Amino acid sequence: MTTKKNTEADPGRCKNDAQSCGDYRRRLAPLIEEIISSCRKTHCHAGADNGQLPSREAAITILHRLRDILFPGYFTSEKIDPVNLGFHVGRAVSDVFDAMADQITRSIRHDCFKYDLPCTDCVQRGYEHALALLEALPELQDLLEKDVSATLDGDPAARSTDEIIFSYPGIFAVTVYRIANRLWHMEIPLLPRMMSEYVHGKTGIDIHPGATIGERFVIDHGTGVVIGETAVIGDNVRIYQGVTIGALSVPAGRITEIRGKKRHPTIEDDVIIYSGATILGGDTVIGARCVIGGNVWITSSVPADTSVMMESPRLIYRKQPGD
Repeated sequence: MTTKKNTEADPGRCKNDAQSCGDYRRRLAPLIEEIISSCRKTHCHAGADNGQLPSREAAITILHRLRDILFPGYFTSEKIDPVNLGFHVGRAVSDVFDAMADQITRSIRHDCFKYDLPCTDCVQRGYEHALALLEALPELQDLLEKDVSATLDGDPAARSTDEIIFSYPGIFAVTVYRIANRLWHMEIPLLPRMMSEYVHGKTGIDIHPGATIGERFVIDHGTGVVIGETAVIGDNVRIYQGVTIGALSVPAGRITEIRGKKRHPTIEDDVIIYSGATILGGDTVIGARCVIGGNVWITSSVPADTSVMMESPRLIYRKQPGD
């Protein structure tokens, strides 16, 4: 014989649960006061009272709209054809202009408030810099066309440029880098790094927007690639996953002294750098047409037309038990 389980609510228990919840919530008030008090201290990192910060969500939306303009028809659910292309691009450009001007204004204003800088007409600068970025889009399209073509030319697994534009993380990372790099050279605070860190999180490719990168640049596979702020990379360079073009470690007391100085390597034209290679130091130059093998560690210059490889390891082969 089975007994039916009583599923009816116990009114007394529900009242007790509600009272317990209220007791816990009343304990929030002193906790909130403690958090606010902590945020008023000089060591607390809070964005209050420094003007409205730029929006990470808005910056990401702008990036995707810009990618839609740079590669029209690829990243939209709308059907794009020769008849409506002008309308589609015109609407996207207009939307990006207003959104970008607002985010640039916020970035400049925040720095002015935070560091007590003289007024620099942040709203006007926001519009001027947003327009300058849009004026640079034809040039960026040309650069990205060369990046895509170089990827197709060097990757037998790629079936088409469509496949590369849609699915290659290296092209996405380079696209965002080329946008963020323009904003970096306009000396816009915050936004370029927000953009580069977004694509870093999406692809595992970390390109500082201050790096200088030439034409026909290819990142193959890409996960784990790091390119530092003062790196200089020439034309027709191809790098693979896990490559670091970075800086040597600096003692904490010298950080201010070297900030803004060249700390990362120079990679000249037509260089190939295979997976896992680490190249460090501002005085390090990898000469034109070099081939840098996988997993090497380089902290000094390499002359042009040189291959740098790890010595082949000694492999040990053992029979499995029972074979």
